[in-house]
Amino acid sequence: MKIFRNAKIYTANTDSHSATAMVVADGKIQWLGLEEDMPLYEGEIVDLQGKVIIPGIIDAHMHPIMLADVLEQVACLPPQILSIEEMIVALQKYDASQRGWILGWGYDEGKLAEKRAPLKEDLDRASTALPVIVMRTCGHIISVNSKALEIAGITKDTPNPQGGQIDRDQNGEPTGVLRENARNLVLQHLPSPSEDEIVARLVKLSHILASYGVTSITEMMATVSPLDYLTLYRKARSKGLKQRVAVNYVWDDIQKHDLLVEDNLDPQAGAYIGGIKLFSDGSVSGRTALVSEPFLNSTETGIAMTTKEELLAASTVARKYGIQLVVHAMGDKAIDLIVDTFYEEEAWLTDAPSVRIEHAAMPSESALKKAAEWGIGFVPQPIFLFCEIESYLQNLGLEKTQTLYGVQTFLQQGIATALSSDAPATSWAEASNPFVTIQAAVTRTAYDGTDLGAAERISVEEALQLYTADAKKMIRMENVGQLKEGYEANFVILAEDLREISQDQIINVKPLATYIEGECVFKQ
Repeated sequence: MKIFRNAKIYTANTDSHSATAMVVADGKIQWLGLEEDMPLYEGEIVDLQGKVIIPGIIDAHMHPIMLADVLEQVACLPPQILSIEEMIVALQKYDASQRGWILGWGYDEGKLAEKRAPLKEDLDRASTALPVIVMRTCGHIISVNSKALEIAGITKDTPNPQGGQIDRDQNGEPTGVLRENARNLVLQHLPSPSEDEIVARLVKLSHILASYGVTSITEMMATVSPLDYLTLYRKARSKGLKQRVAVNYVWDDIQKHDLLVEDNLDPQAGAYIGGIKLFSDGSVSGRTALVSEPFLNSTETGIAMTTKEELLAASTVARKYGIQLVVHAMGDKAIDLIVDTFYEEEAWLTDAPSVRIEHAAMPSESALKKAAEWGIGFVPQPIFLFCEIESYLQNLGLEKTQTLYGVQTFLQQGIATALSSDAPATSWAEASNPFVTIQAAVTRTAYDGTDLGAAERISVEEALQLYTADAKKMIRMENVGQLKEGYEANFVILAEDLREISQDQIINVKPLATYIEGECVFKQ
């Protein structure tokens, strides 16, 4: 038993917002309240000397296996990489001995001196003997060299796959840029790491996430082949991954494999299936989001990646097994498709949104109204605007950009909302750090000082709720997200109160310690 006293505790419990003492035993909170009201307990006393305790952060949308992987690749991000020239030098130094491929991640053409994506000719300078893949920040686009195109058999005559695009030059030759489903033409040839390697990376990632105060996570693009994600997370849990994981499988694999069995659906398990994942479109920064008005200075209106019929088919399975339907949608047309599809249907869950829209960058007025009425959840990432401001301004302009990821509007409309990172799919080296997203949501100011629209600012307290108690409801994970008697003792100790420090300094907050189920899993 541990008795935490002399603390300033933010509970995220609307029935009891604050406390000064907490008793933890057997991984759970035994008692919580004002210290002067605390019954007599015997145990180790931890005097926090006025420090702050908040609930453990829940990331409602991220890609931990991808994140663990890219952390071992070339980070094509500022401050290390500011141009394609610097990218090539870094890729040349990459040790490809284990995989036989040269891998990089995180480029954002808006941040590169050349203001464009790397092409096959650029990446050929890194190597012509080995295949090269560099993933764009959004994760929806890759650039590859000639060797990778050769391995994939992509030529001038290769048709675009459904829901994907092979960029071509004026002669019709592939440029090396592959968008959405076209990525898989190359990625399917990438040698897969072993199960033990992935598990070891996840255990390593667990400590990194704990250092940011993240105590519960989600996997938003799980697959079965070549290795089953749920199996990987469960093995990682047995080897030292501390965070519980809600796993969402892509619709194709749900159809092909017998995944939705009772043992996999228990939300009290360390890793469980939370929902079915579909894609309605691509990304704003990559100009593949499905929009009603073309992106600036173009006729491009994005890529449609699903249909009403597919959404309804997937929802039938989600309804049968009592899990969520989770749909990626950024553009207004993509969001309208989802909202209009389900507006006349019956919701099937009572404890959480039956349908979640991931990102929800630019919902129409109609979509906002219908989503609020039906109970569709929104999971936005204000960090996108914060760190990808160059491409947003280039693709949409300032006035439109200032309305995106409108968390204040979502709250005013009564839409169930949770904040998240989408790490690593954004151009920030520490994308999984929740304090970056909190600052972006609270200040609505980009890293370069650009005003992101003051009307959509939220308070620090609202941001904390959206990353804790409201995120818990969004992902349907039991007994987390609040500091409350009987709940898991998942909490973070901070030196200062986020509500009292300068808002432009939130990004610099570093937890002093993080506890998961009463165990100190990180200490500064």
